[in-house]
Amino acid sequence: MKIDRDAPVGVFDSGIGGLTVAREIMRNLPAEKIVYFGDTARVPYGSKSRETIIGYSRQIIRFLKEQKVKAIVVACNTASAFALEAVQEEFDIPILGVIEAGAKVAAQVTRNKRVGIIGTEGTVGSGIHAEVLKKIDPEITVIGKPCPLFVPLVEEGWTHDPVTVEVASRYLRELQEKDIDTLILGCTHYPLLRSRIIRYFGEKVHIVNPAYETAMDLKAVLEEKGLLNDSEKTGEYSFYVSDAAEKFTEFAGSILPYDVAATRQINIEEY
Repeated sequence: MKIDRDAPVGVFDSGIGGLTVAREIMRNLPAEKIVYFGDTARVPYGSKSRETIIGYSRQIIRFLKEQKVKAIVVACNTASAFALEAVQEEFDIPILGVIEAGAKVAAQVTRNKRVGIIGTEGTVGSGIHAEVLKKIDPEITVIGKPCPLFVPLVEEGWTHDPVTVEVASRYLRELQEKDIDTLILGCTHYPLLRSRIIRYFGEKVHIVNPAYETAMDLKAVLEEKGLLNDSEKTGEYSFYVSDAAEKFTEFAGSILPYDVAATRQINIEEY
């Protein structure tokens, strides 16, 4: 199967969090076209079972393949933790997750080898970050902390609300007491709370944003396969969701470096 280097890259997430990954691809691989799918009807993924997440991911990948994408980024930590291996074996297209990229950087920058990971219940409970980090450096201690309220707070647009400040300090206090020097934002929604998290920890803790690292990984994979778009033109972007298209468009416009004109709603259950 010949893939055209001018074909788009597929990016998907359980909702809007994956837009932080799309934003880094837009900034760092400006010629790439993107087809984004947000599963807004079935968000959040963090509390769902492995089987359910694998089923959802298969449906979304089938939809993205219909859009003739050349590679897919699973811009969701829970889906990366539970479904990535299964779908990589099933589909004949490069599929990347967001976990390894962040783990590699965390292993490089930690000095006291105590790395914190915040994410959904599903991601933290899977132990996937600890597994990947220990493969890189067996001496690293990983301290996980689920922060389930962060996703709905971000989706509500309350990134600077006093409620979010209070919730963040309750969640992060535990990690501060465990003397971490590096923290992985283990959910693609969390970069939108990055300034709040940095303010809480100050200079003492290195915050790893896997969204940027994932864009760099994508670039390396596309280069290696001869699929990197080397056009002078800026890529085109299209957005699809399974529900609440208007709300998504509004939110996407507020965090992406350009105005999102429209988002199409599709019935993902058909795939």
